[in-house]
Amino acid sequence: MLITRSRAAGVILGLAIALAGPGAVPARAAIGPSFTDNFDRFDTGRWYKADGYSNGGMFNAGWRADHVTVGGTMNLNLDNQPCPGGCSGKPYASGEYRTTDLYSYGRFEARLKAVKNPGVVTSFFTYTGPSDGQPWDEIDVEILGKNTNQVQLNYFTNGTGGHETVINLGFDASAGYHNYAFEWWKGGTINWFVDGALVHQENGSRGPLPTHPQRIMMNLWPGVGVDSWLQRFTYRGRVTAGYDWAKYTKY
Repeated sequence: MLITRSRAAGVILGLAIALAGPGAVPARAAIGPSFTDNFDRFDTGRWYKADGYSNGGMFNAGWRADHVTVGGTMNLNLDNQPCPGGCSGKPYASGEYRTTDLYSYGRFEARLKAVKNPGVVTSFFTYTGPSDGQPWDEIDVEILGKNTNQVQLNYFTNGTGGHETVINLGFDASAGYHNYAFEWWKGGTINWFVDGALVHQENGSRGPLPTHPQRIMMNLWPGVGVDSWLQRFTYRGRVTAGYDWAKYTKY
């Protein structure tokens, strides 16, 4: 049985709540244009490093800006330094990178290498919610460290998820960089791609699709209380998720 993020005893609500907290990006944001970012440098006009707070709930790490490094690649680092005192009371620290602008319909892409470690999630997704003065909408690409030969796809509309689909990749996502993308169409379709090949489509038959502009986000986090979904997390030392580039094409 697939135990999913949206069924994890309601703890996912911590994400929507925490993003409205004091560490979050201000709610007033522009609708961003097309871009390609090769992560050669930290572009403060486009990106924000989450810092000084935790999402709570099943997210068992505090976000720290010094756990995001940019210079040829963008790396998200998960470790236990300097925790719990410097990790918002959590036993681990990790990184989250997200846009300062919101983005509407288009193609969202990233080339990344995931972390292989039970209990860990490597992500590339879009999100908006109360912190932006909007309902919770989200489109997900998540690689679970318990099985990096698969990717989990999902979407939330007005806070309702439960649309998870697991795709067998045919490769180990932690062994090298691969391209992950989704197209979000105003006409009512989301298409997901891996290395340029269409792997899944949603057309609203399982529930309404997102309609609100969203931030582009990437994070790495260990779970707690969701062992049936992620498996138990055991810390064995620092782990790093790498992102080679990210791209958005407006439709």
